[in-house]
Amino acid sequence: MADPHPSSASFPATRLRRLRQHPAIRRLVQETHLVPANFILPLFIRGGHNVRLPISSMPGHAQISPDQLAAELDDVQRLGLGGVILFGVPAVKDAVGSDSTSDRGIVQQALAAAKKAAPDVLVMTDVCFCEYTDHGHCGLINDKTGRVDVDNDATLEMLAAQALSHALAGADMVAPSGMMDGMIGAIRRRLDAHGFNHLPIMSYAVKYASAFYGPFREAAESTPQFGDRRSYQMDPAADPHQAIREAELDLAEGADMLMVKPALPYLDILRIVRDHFPGVPLAAYNVSGEYSMVKAAAERGWIDERAVALESLLAMRRAGASMILTYWAKQAAQWLR
Repeated sequence: MADPHPSSASFPATRLRRLRQHPAIRRLVQETHLVPANFILPLFIRGGHNVRLPISSMPGHAQISPDQLAAELDDVQRLGLGGVILFGVPAVKDAVGSDSTSDRGIVQQALAAAKKAAPDVLVMTDVCFCEYTDHGHCGLINDKTGRVDVDNDATLEMLAAQALSHALAGADMVAPSGMMDGMIGAIRRRLDAHGFNHLPIMSYAVKYASAFYGPFREAAESTPQFGDRRSYQMDPAADPHQAIREAELDLAEGADMLMVKPALPYLDILRIVRDHFPGVPLAAYNVSGEYSMVKAAAERGWIDERAVALESLLAMRRAGASMILTYWAKQAAQWLR
């Protein structure tokens, strides 16, 4: 019998909706997946006992004392997260960030508590000075250039000392974030010289001077007391391939992993770095401003927090992130279950 509709039988011959009609087919053809092991949870540690001080601009997060880490790490293990990264909020700050290298510094105390409570949880540490200095900048200040700025080379020695103190206290990985030229080489040499050649370095290799860091500065009490950080963090308007140069230098100096920060406004950069360095583990930092603006909109009923958060995290993975530092780590793990 002749086809009663010969003209319609072959058009459209290709129907991409066929792959979307059934939920099981959609799952079958997925290329990008989120699992809790992809997520690293940032934690803000301050001194004291039984302290849990809510961060007003980051609902669901708080500054906690080292004795509160055990409960957090129990959650990390139960949810199957990839690990945590520690940021210190010292009681006393000075011009050189002395607490950051002290054996009794806040991060060093937190590392001891973490390793006692949950020795198998991966614990990374942020290596920088903005949380520890009274001026809020990421190193030693001078005016040698005719303007007040961070002394790059003097800060390298300080970063190396801080990283070593974290290693001695039990860190499983160090993550330098100050964007100082040569920081990875300085840290790698110091760690290797003291028997820590096995300790990996995750470099904040591609970190932009972003407006999305605002809530973090409340959380870490690290707002600059003058000026800004544009002389050392990357210019958002720079040639995107400057990110490649930064990453190449850090890898040559001994970085084991790279990071792009922030994540959502820089997915193009994330993809460029991924394509240029296949096989190098790549992190994306889903920063405080990205988290807080979704939280604020969700509280007003304007968006669905769960849907937007998971879509955002999926976009970071699709763009090339091997792992994601995110304030949604625990929530996302629960949602995915």
